[in-house]
Amino acid sequence: MSAPAQVVQLTCPNCGSPLRAQIVTFLDVGQQPQLKNYLLSGQMNMAVCQACGNAAAIAAPLIYHDPAKQLFLSYFPQQLNAKPEEQERFVGEATALLMRTLPPEQPKGYILAPKRFLTLNTLIETVLEADGVTKEMIESQRRQLDLISTLAEAYEQNPEQLPALVAEHRAVIDAAFFTMLDAFVAQASQSTQDGSAEMLRGLRDQVAGLTGYEGEALDDAGEPELELIEALDRLSDAGDDELELLVAELRPLIDYSFFKALTERIETAVEAEATRLTSRRSQILEIAERQDREAQEMFDAGALLLEQALQAEDPAAVLREQRGAINEAFLLVLEANRGAAERAGQQPIAERLAEIQRLAVQVVEESLSPEERFINQLLSFETPQEATALLRRSATQITVPLVKRLNELADEMLNSGRAPVGERLRQLAREAGAMLF
Repeated sequence: MSAPAQVVQLTCPNCGSPLRAQIVTFLDVGQQPQLKNYLLSGQMNMAVCQACGNAAAIAAPLIYHDPAKQLFLSYFPQQLNAKPEEQERFVGEATALLMRTLPPEQPKGYILAPKRFLTLNTLIETVLEADGVTKEMIESQRRQLDLISTLAEAYEQNPEQLPALVAEHRAVIDAAFFTMLDAFVAQASQSTQDGSAEMLRGLRDQVAGLTGYEGEALDDAGEPELELIEALDRLSDAGDDELELLVAELRPLIDYSFFKALTERIETAVEAEATRLTSRRSQILEIAERQDREAQEMFDAGALLLEQALQAEDPAAVLREQRGAINEAFLLVLEANRGAAERAGQQPIAERLAEIQRLAVQVVEESLSPEERFINQLLSFETPQEATALLRRSATQITVPLVKRLNELADEMLNSGRAPVGERLRQLAREAGAMLF
C-alpha cells in the first residue's frame, strides 16, 4: 500500500516566498494508480511557488511498486548523501510492509530483489518499458520536446525564422507533437505563468497554420478515438507486404497513444495472439522510425541545396548539378523561406527566393519527357474536371505509354502514403485508357 503524502513547508529559492508541497516516498500503483501519471508527467515531488511560478524538484527517496507488472523499484537522489545502511533500512521497511499486505496468491519473489536507480529518469524509463513504451519512443518524445523548445525560442526572439524551422522539421511535427504542445499549454494555463500560456498558444496556432494541422478535429472526443481504433485494426491485421504502405498512410496516428493502446491489446490477448501483436508492434515502430529518418534527411538535403543556391553567383548551374535533389521537400523549404522573408519585409531576399523557385521548376521541366510534362500539366489543375477537359482536347497525346506512366506514378504515390495524388493519377489513367478505344 502507498504511504500517505507528507506535507512540508519550504522557501522558494527564487523569490523567498513560503510554500507548501507534498512529498511521496512510497508509490504503490495497485493502491493509488492515479499517482503513476504524476510520476510519468514529472509532477511528483515538485514544488511550484504560487508567487513567482518557479518550479523546483524536491530531493526525496522513492519506492515504486506495481504488482501487476511485478515491479519493485527504488530511487535515492545523490544529493541526499544517504548512507548504504539508511537506504537498506528504507527499502527493507517497504519490503516487509508489502510481504505482510499482499494477498497470499500474489507472486512475491520480485519484492526480494528490488531494482535500484541513481536517477529518476532511468526509473521512469523502466516503468514505461514495462508498459510497452520502448527507449526509442522515449527518445522520440525527447526530440519533440527539444523541437518545441527550439520553435518557442524562434517564436519569441526570431519569428521570421519560424516558417523555415517548421518546414525543416515537418516530418516529425505530427499529432503526438501537438498533443505534447497542448499539454504544455494546459500546464502553463493552470499555473501563474499567464505569459507562457499565451506564448505557447500563439506558437501552437502558427505551427498548426504552417503545417495545415486541423486542431479543431480534436474537439470531437469521439472522432480521434474512432480513428485510433481503425488504425489499430488495420495495422494489426495487415499482411507484411502491406505494412510499409499502411504505416506511411497512417503515420500521423502512430504516436504514444497508439502504442499504448496496442500494448493494452497485447496484455489482454491470448498467448499466440499476444506474441503476434508484440512482433507487429516492433515492425510498426521500426518502419515508422525509418520513414521519419528518410523524410528528415530529405528536408535536410533540401535546406542545404537552398543555401548553396542562395550563395551561388549562378544558382541555375547549382540546381542543374543537383537536379535529383529538387523534390517536394526542397520546394517546401524554399516556399517556407520565401513566405518568411515576405512577412519580415525582406523584399530583396524574397525576390531572390522567388527567382530560385522559378529556376528550380525550369530545371525540372528540362529533364522531363514530353509525357511527364503533360502529366504535370494535368496535375496542375485545381479540379479534376479541368484535367479531363485537357485530356479530351489532347487526343494526339493519349498513348499506351502515357497510360502506363500514369499508372506507375499512381502506384508510387499510393506506396509513399500520398493517397489523394495517387487516386487522382489513377483516375486520369482510367480516363486516358478509355480514350484509346
